[in-house]
Amino acid sequence: MNDQDLVRMANQIADYYQAYPEDEAVAGIAAHIRSFWDPRMRQALNSHAAAGGAGLKPLVLTAMKRMQEAA
Repeated sequence: MNDQDLVRMANQIADYYQAYPEDEAVAGIAAHIRSFWDPRMRQALNSHAAAGGAGLKPLVLTAMKRMQEAA
């Protein structure tokens, strides 16, 4: 799976949670990625976010940062 697909999928999750309060949205995005994405997908998204996160919505970037802090 390429970065463009991961960005699209992560942003779709963010779109779903966009109406939630920010803390709930970030927690929901992180929980979804942890629960449903395989480790290779999570690592690829994490690498993409660490390299600047081109194309990722701010909620996704915040969720990725919080997931890193929790790890």
